[in-house]
Amino acid sequence: MKVLIAASALTGHVNPLLAIGNLLRARGDDVLFTTAETFRTRIEAAGLRFVPCNDGGAAAYLDVSLPPGPERWRHEFERRFIDGMPGQAAGLRRLIADHRPDIVIAGSLFLGVLPLLLDRQPRPPIAVLNVSFLFLDRPDHAPVGAGLPPAGDEAERMRYSALKAGTDAAFVNPVRAHTDGLLAGLGLPPLPASLPHSIVVLPDLFLQPTVPAFEYDFGALPSGLRFVGLLPNPHADIPVPTWWPELDAWREEGGHVVLVTQGTLANADFGALVEPTLTALADRDDLLVVATTGGRPLDVLRGPLPANARVASFLPFDLLLPKVDLLVTNGGYGSVSQALAVGVPIVSAGRTEDKAEVGARIGWSGVGIDLTTDAPTVETLRTAALRVLNEPSFRVRAGEVAEAFGSLDSGDEILAALDALVKGGALVPASPKRVLCR
Repeated sequence: MKVLIAASALTGHVNPLLAIGNLLRARGDDVLFTTAETFRTRIEAAGLRFVPCNDGGAAAYLDVSLPPGPERWRHEFERRFIDGMPGQAAGLRRLIADHRPDIVIAGSLFLGVLPLLLDRQPRPPIAVLNVSFLFLDRPDHAPVGAGLPPAGDEAERMRYSALKAGTDAAFVNPVRAHTDGLLAGLGLPPLPASLPHSIVVLPDLFLQPTVPAFEYDFGALPSGLRFVGLLPNPHADIPVPTWWPELDAWREEGGHVVLVTQGTLANADFGALVEPTLTALADRDDLLVVATTGGRPLDVLRGPLPANARVASFLPFDLLLPKVDLLVTNGGYGSVSQALAVGVPIVSAGRTEDKAEVGARIGWSGVGIDLTTDAPTVETLRTAALRVLNEPSFRVRAGEVAEAFGSLDSGDEILAALDALVKGGALVPASPKRVLCR
C-alpha cells in the first residue's frame, strides 16, 4: 500500500505519526512523509521517504505582542495551525496527484486535510491521528479546553453552559469564523461544527491513542472513531547516564523513584515545575528524584541540586518509566499516556496548550492528582507527591488503566483500521448526517 503521512512541524506531532509510519514500513508499505525540513534527518533515519512541507515556522509561533489571555491564545492558534491550511491543502493535492497514495494519514492539527474533506472531488481515504485528548463537544456543555471534569448535576451543567458561552464568544466562534473565511476563499463550504469537533467527525477514520478508561463518556461517538491504545513507541537510542543503576538499587532498598518533567515545549522556565519539585522533595532520603530538561542544557537549572536529585537532558522513557513510582508532569499527553500504560500514578500541574484537559482526566480517572495550576507552590507539590506515593488507591487505579492499555495491541488496531478503510477505495466527503453536533 502507498501511504502519504502529513504532520505539523512540532516534535509532539511528528513523533506519533512517525510511529505509524514505522508500523507501515515494517510490513513493506511505501510511506511518504511530509512535514518541515527540520525533521528530514529523523524521518529518513527511520527508512521513510521524505518531502518537505514549508509552514514558514508557523507551528512554533509564539505571540509576544499580546498579554496572556484568550485573544493571545486565539491569535497563536490561528497563526500556528489555521493560516497555513490553504498552502497545506495545495501541497497535499500535488503530492496526491504525483504519488497516487492509497490513503492519507494526517495529524489532528495538520488542518490542510480539511479542504480535501469538505470538497466534493474524489480523493483517497483520509485518516486522522489525534495527538491530544478527545476534543469532541461535551454533552454536559463544558467548554473544551477549560479542564473541567464531567458535570455531576444539573446545577453544574448550567454553570458549564454559562462558561461555554463566554469561551465560545472569546475563542471558539472567532476561530471557527476565521477557518470558515479561509475555506470560503477556496470555494468550499463552512465547517459543520466547531473546529475541534469538526476535526474529529469529518475524517473517514479518527484514531484516538488512548483507552476509554482515560476518556470521558461522550455518549454516541462518530462512526469513524477508534480507540487504539498506546502508540508503538520505538526505543530512543539515548545513552543512559552513569547514575542509571541507582534506580533499581533505590527501589530494592525500599525507596521510591520520582520523575519530574516539563516536556519539550513548555520548558522555558523550570521554575514552573521542575525546580519547585526538586526543592519540595529535597529532604526525603527515601526518594530519588529524576529530572529531565527536555533537551536543554543541564546548567539552566538554578541553584545547587539536592543530594537526592539526578538530572539528564534526555532519558529513554520506555526504559525509565517502568522504574518510576510517581510522575510529576505539566501534563503532556504523550508522557502521561506512556506512564499510565505501565501503571505509574501522576501529579499534574499544567494549564497551557491541552494540559488543563489532560490534568482534569488525571484527577477524574483517579490515577493521580490534578493541581489545576501551572505555578504550584513547593508545599503543594510536596503534599500531593507524598499523598500519591502513600495512598494505594492511586497506584491501584493507575494499574487498572494500565491493564486497559495492555488489552489493546495498538499496532494491530491501527493497521486493521487503515486496511479496512483502504479496502473501501477512493471517497468523496461523508454526508452531513455523520456529523454529530451537540
